[in-house]
Amino acid sequence: MPELVEPDTRFHASFLRAMAGFTAEGRGSVDDDSMIGRDLRTWAASWDEPGAFAAYVDELRAQALADTPRPAYMVPSTTLWWVEGEEWLGRIQLRQRLNERLLAGGGHIGYDVAPEHRRRGHATAMLRAMLAIARTRHGIVSALVTCDPDNVASRRVIEACGGVLEDERDGKLRFWVPTQA
Repeated sequence: MPELVEPDTRFHASFLRAMAGFTAEGRGSVDDDSMIGRDLRTWAASWDEPGAFAAYVDELRAQALADTPRPAYMVPSTTLWWVEGEEWLGRIQLRQRLNERLLAGGGHIGYDVAPEHRRRGHATAMLRAMLAIARTRHGIVSALVTCDPDNVASRRVIEACGGVLEDERDGKLRFWVPTQA
């Protein structure tokens, strides 16, 4: 059964397969401001090497800590991986608080499911699990989750988790999702 886990080097091989799938979709371009896009641009050239992948995993884990240095536009964020056995299925990130940039379009939570694992309910299950973490670990009562207006699949995931559309800003649909059913 799939579960959320902290990033770990034991998922190296399946992670690389998933990233190849994202790359084949065209992710990672300069225009791709998603978590996956930024990580592909920054790390893809060195991910094959175990030491570089370990450094990447360490960086992801460190971003959850308040005292980790980060650019001013970023906030502490918890990234968890959705896995089944040794298979990396996707990732989800909880931004522990909102700043102006996140309030306008990024939201509290962003997620990606590997192309080969889509349309199996993983995104909905992953978001539900992270909503519980948002409440219990961070006291977030209602999480802002956004998606592109043309991303029907993501909109369905958000709505299935109780998301209520507030508005559209800067090209993003903004939903407030209760963290407790």
